[in-house]
Amino acid sequence: MALNESATNVFSEIRSYMNAEQDIREEIRSVVRDLEQHGREMLAVMQMVHQPDGLKDTSAITTKARGMFEEVKKYFVLISDKLPENQYYRFHDHWRFIMQRLSFLAAFIVFLESESMIGCEDCAQMMGVKTKREEGFHIDLDDYLMGLLQLASELSRFSVNAVTAGDYNRPVKIAKFLGDLDSGFRLLNLKNDSLRKRFDALKYDLKKVEEVVYDVTIRKLASTTITPAPSGE
Repeated sequence: MALNESATNVFSEIRSYMNAEQDIREEIRSVVRDLEQHGREMLAVMQMVHQPDGLKDTSAITTKARGMFEEVKKYFVLISDKLPENQYYRFHDHWRFIMQRLSFLAAFIVFLESESMIGCEDCAQMMGVKTKREEGFHIDLDDYLMGLLQLASELSRFSVNAVTAGDYNRPVKIAKFLGDLDSGFRLLNLKNDSLRKRFDALKYDLKKVEEVVYDVTIRKLASTTITPAPSGE
């Protein structure tokens, strides 16, 4: 049975809308693919700190990686330009993963530079985006927090490699940092399931680092010790 003219017009409009949205998604995916490739290149640079030679020259590595964030800013401008107004979360899934990875990389750089935790504002600034929804293209708070939790796993690995390279005090500093991070996350009432699961892994990352600290301490290799962070439910 043929559709009447009114129904035909309705579905023609729907088809046009769906086709237009699909075109937008394809354009965004194209930019995100390039951004993800750039992110992999940045990760490869940062992975050099796990090598004995890289551990001795973290300053050069972080300087190079920080410079690569200039290209990141250009990619996010391209994505932002393709977004319809006030439609950020309609398309957010396309860049969620890479934004989390970039948040992690930014946090890793700042830790290596100053042994401190990057704030959301500074993280957004490195990527060239905003922090508030009403300001336009921004970093979602959950993506920033996920980046910090990814950093915890990376630092757990880093502490082991630091000892292998003869840097026995580094795990002590990492354990203190992760203890503070763990305490901070315990203040939050996390609603995001992925965040909660990732946070559950933080206590294991911290425990692993504390075991490294204990090992170097009883062997009198580290010059300082830490008090293990209290465990919680």
